[in-house]
Amino acid sequence: MDASHTHHTALPRALPADDAQRELLHNEVHARPPARIRLPALVVYVAVLNEGVSRDDEWAHLRALPGQQDLPLQALSGNFVRLRFADHTLKWERHTEFSRYSIVQALPGEALAASTDGDHTDGAHEAALMRSLAVDVAWLAGIPGKTVAAIMMAMVHGDVDDTPAMRATAAPWFDGRDTLASLLGIRRSCAMTDFRLRDSGFERLLVISPTNTSDQRVGRISQRLLELETYRLMALRGLPVAKTLAPMLGDAEARLAEITARMENKDASDQELLDKLIALAATVERATATHLYRFTATQAYYALVEQRIEQLRETPIPGTQTVGEFVLRRVSPAMATVQATAQRLSSLSQRIERASALLRTRVDIATESQNQTLLEKLTRGQEMQLRLQTTVEGLSIAAIAYYVVSLILYVGKAGKAAGLPLNPELLAGALIPLVLLGIWWGTRRLQKRLHAGH
Repeated sequence: MDASHTHHTALPRALPADDAQRELLHNEVHARPPARIRLPALVVYVAVLNEGVSRDDEWAHLRALPGQQDLPLQALSGNFVRLRFADHTLKWERHTEFSRYSIVQALPGEALAASTDGDHTDGAHEAALMRSLAVDVAWLAGIPGKTVAAIMMAMVHGDVDDTPAMRATAAPWFDGRDTLASLLGIRRSCAMTDFRLRDSGFERLLVISPTNTSDQRVGRISQRLLELETYRLMALRGLPVAKTLAPMLGDAEARLAEITARMENKDASDQELLDKLIALAATVERATATHLYRFTATQAYYALVEQRIEQLRETPIPGTQTVGEFVLRRVSPAMATVQATAQRLSSLSQRIERASALLRTRVDIATESQNQTLLEKLTRGQEMQLRLQTTVEGLSIAAIAYYVVSLILYVGKAGKAAGLPLNPELLAGALIPLVLLGIWWGTRRLQKRLHAGH
């Protein structure tokens, strides 16, 4: 055999150099793979807001788990890490606004067991369940951040075609309360919940799947349901902001209407109106800068909620409202309120801008009118100055002519005294026209030289 076939040979590169982010963007599709969950299982899920929480803080908290003292910080660089323990797994994910922790363990035997003890209260059942968690409750309570979602999801095998049996299975888990339920996919699984918070702070979900359901599919169902609830709560974070802004928007709209009405009155001070408009615009722009991200994020989270509901491909169970229908009916009005508030804020900003443009036009017209009046006054002043200058020039010519004629008269008298046959008065009178003409001509030449110099 040829030796060239026994060794690995590097292929020559057939492509241009990679973009700096090509590998990172390509591997993003594998960044958060769903877990493989073997039934029966309990998924304990906690999502916390990570504002002010660094990656180092979360890394230090993960290292507090048994056997994870040597967990490298580099393991968290991809915003995803899955830790495997003897009897459970823990998945950590960091997102823009929140981080989430998912713990998958075996379902405790007493979780879905019907109580035969009359003293077995809901609180006792909750306490027993918390004691059976694979992770220390104190570790859960110490997760850095503020809790936004906390879910315990029991996942078991069962017959999805037997509705009474599924309700009987769910009764202990939901403490006998009414639940929402829907079949997922082509009657492959059933999801049930009551959307209620327990004393522990957790809400509960139950997923019942046929025995032939693969571990991968169970993992995908778990991920979609947990993400649906998380994105629902994150989307609703825009509702309190919208309600808080409502009084401010009402006041701002009233102030703008008042300013606009006063703009119709020509006696109103433009400077006063401009000051009020600037103050109003500053208030609206501050609100926009503060809350625009929240409104935009709300729309993005709501789009994800709709997407996850669509991916569940729910089929209703007769007599029971589906999970997706319940979520949309409760969330859609809130999203409409948030969207209306965002549009109201944007519309108010545009109306203030138009009012400012109208006021600027009014000020510009008034300024042009004042400038025209001033120009007319300047024109009249120049005309008067020209007339005065002409008068002064005439008087100057007369004065100079008088002075020159006087000199001629004195010269004539001197000549007569010297014996010359002259009549000084006649000589001076005869030369007056020539003197006036000469002085006028000289003055004109001097003015032309001055104008040419400018």
